Amino acid sequence: MSATKSGSKLKKVAVEVVETPEKVKETAAPEVVVEAKKKILFVASEAAPFIATGGLAEVIGSLSKAIAKDERYDVRVILPLYQDIKKEYRKDFRFIGNIFVPLSWRNQYCGIFEYVANNVTFYFVDNEYYFKRPGCYGYYDDGERFAFFCRSVMEILGFINFYPDILHCHDWQAALAALYLKTIYCFRPEYQFIRAVFTIHNIEYQGKYSMDILEDLFGISYRFKYLVEYDRCINLMKGAIECCERFSTVSPTYANEIKDPYYAHGLDQIVRRNEFKLTGILNGIDPDYYDPATDKALFANYSAADPSGKKICKEELQKMLGLPVKPETPIIAMISRLVSHKGLDLVREVIEQALRQDVQFVLLGTGDSGYENYFTDLARRYQGKVVSIISFNSDLSRKIYSGADLFLMPSKSEPCGLSQMIASRYGTVAIVRETGGLKDSISPYGAGGNGFTFSNYNAYDMLYVINEALGVYKIKEEWTRLVRRAMETDFTWSTSAKSYVGLYLDALK
Repeated sequence: MSATKSGSKLKKVAVEVVETPEKVKETAAPEVVVEAKKKILFVASEAAPFIATGGLAEVIGSLSKAIAKDERYDVRVILPLYQDIKKEYRKDFRFIGNIFVPLSWRNQYCGIFEYVANNVTFYFVDNEYYFKRPGCYGYYDDGERFAFFCRSVMEILGFINFYPDILHCHDWQAALAALYLKTIYCFRPEYQFIRAVFTIHNIEYQGKYSMDILEDLFGISYRFKYLVEYDRCINLMKGAIECCERFSTVSPTYANEIKDPYYAHGLDQIVRRNEFKLTGILNGIDPDYYDPATDKALFANYSAADPSGKKICKEELQKMLGLPVKPETPIIAMISRLVSHKGLDLVREVIEQALRQDVQFVLLGTGDSGYENYFTDLARRYQGKVVSIISFNSDLSRKIYSGADLFLMPSKSEPCGLSQMIASRYGTVAIVRETGGLKDSISPYGAGGNGFTFSNYNAYDMLYVINEALGVYKIKEEWTRLVRRAMETDFTWSTSAKSYVGLYLDALK
């Protein structure tokens, strides 16, 4: 009886389906919509681990990797193929073809190489005339070299069949990519929906050239000269700011500072005029690359949970540098380019007063000959207390980060700064001036922060804070808590990457 009833019901349902086909739509499985990946292309003049001269390379290498962890984003990076790119990576580059790039009256060869790592695709632009030379910058024809690079970026997109949603250009060397996008290429249908984002890593370097070469060198028509003309010359950074949908700096404080003539190196009017497009996003560091628990360059490994290895690092550093091995004597370290905006005039004014105490001072860096000579002489006069190494040595820098107790960074201006973050990660407490990214990353000890800070650009304000830090160092339990707080500060790229993604989505609106 029940089987018959069940069968009649089935028959009835079947009839209903046939008679009212619209009900099929109501009962069918919903259609699965797969959202296309957002495509992001970084345009930059350097990137870690391939080639690096400063913080820009670290940002490109780490930020691209952090965003690519999210499968919703297809992240790619394009760079010049410099002669000095590390051979350990270069041997694995894959040649995918070549094109010819128009640049004003020139038609230049452009080889394209590809390399994939950490879900990021890297492209390298090959032209030996422009890039087969030592280093990255400092040549008389840098304007032409990076104009070729940026024009190559635009031409390569069709060859690799990759038209990004976001073209993210970094510093003046990549600024022309945004300019070309909005002038020469804006009339091509496949380029019309690309949005440009421009990041200023240091506003001091703007890419300034004579207006006479706008067409002949850069291949930009004079009808677009209003985009780049500023203070009677071509200013490539100004042009990128005008052309992009959004622009950013590498810390929130620096974003505010560059509206002020004191920090903006002449571009404050342009920044203020485009303030509605401006965002400040603090850089991060790669926690796997800078990890005292695994770093092979250290004399001993350690962590925030077990910092005992840091004592070994300090002892071995003192031995290596020829300093008296005194566990209770604090080591103040500086790892810096020896140039004026790093606050070295403040150090020169009061360091000898600080050295009257039981303290050791270690400096590593190169730069202006005046500072090199001063710190070399300081080490000669204070043997057993001061060591000055006038060179750039990555391995030694890791040993200093891990072996020192305090890290001094009193910059006059600092867009972001990474050294204070690396030092903190290695348990070396930072002393910084409250400017740019230093202010955004290091908070004062007195307010429960992770370091020591001073506001005014004044040598005796700095000396006061150094003495405060030396006083806290003597209180071992308090110092241990401070070191742990510094090591546990979140300097990873995860938060910054989310902020950049938010910036991209805003630009796409």
